[in-house]
Amino acid sequence: MRLGSLIPNFSAQTTKGPIQFYDWQGESWVVLFSHPSDFTPVCTTELGRMAVHKEHFCKRNVKLLAHSVDDLQSHVDWVNDIKSYCLDIVGDFPYPIIADSKRELAVALDMIDEEQKDDPEIAKTVRALYVIDPKHRLRLAMVYPMSTGRNVDEILRVIDSLQLTDKNPYIATPANWTPGEKVMILPHVEDNLVDKVFPKGIDRVGMPSGKNYVRTTTNY
Repeated sequence: MRLGSLIPNFSAQTTKGPIQFYDWQGESWVVLFSHPSDFTPVCTTELGRMAVHKEHFCKRNVKLLAHSVDDLQSHVDWVNDIKSYCLDIVGDFPYPIIADSKRELAVALDMIDEEQKDDPEIAKTVRALYVIDPKHRLRLAMVYPMSTGRNVDEILRVIDSLQLTDKNPYIATPANWTPGEKVMILPHVEDNLVDKVFPKGIDRVGMPSGKNYVRTTTNY
């Protein structure tokens, strides 16, 4: 799916009951993430770490929603394994897992491997992760191969960036940025406007080209 695409208002069965996506999402952001199969080692660590970090997502007004093409009972049994493996999950498993045994949602959301998408017997979901804003728009997508697990800190970092730049349309976050560090002022913002928007000052970085496009600030 392209960035900015409207996520459809799908219905799904989950480990926490049936959902209608828009109603379930409400005014929250959503991290929707898919997995190739239940009872797989890398996926087990991923769902466990997402569960442990749930409060960090809650603080950012983000709901978690997992997806796999296995059936509901398989998901329930897998959740018990995940909780047994990740002992720092306290209480009930904190977010739903979608059961998509017919792979209809996986196909609709482009979560199926290209070489397998037309073969429902063998098709597996890729390790896709979508950050969806409260207007149901796809804001960020990460797609990992089956061999590589996700980094939860990076997911939180990019959500911080998206939410910050939504509030301040004059800035972007640089490589390796974390909250509190310098941000970049977008090149199209004229200097006279910059001084009004950032009255506490900015830093201008001289470049050999002589072009004045690298401007940073911590006053955001």
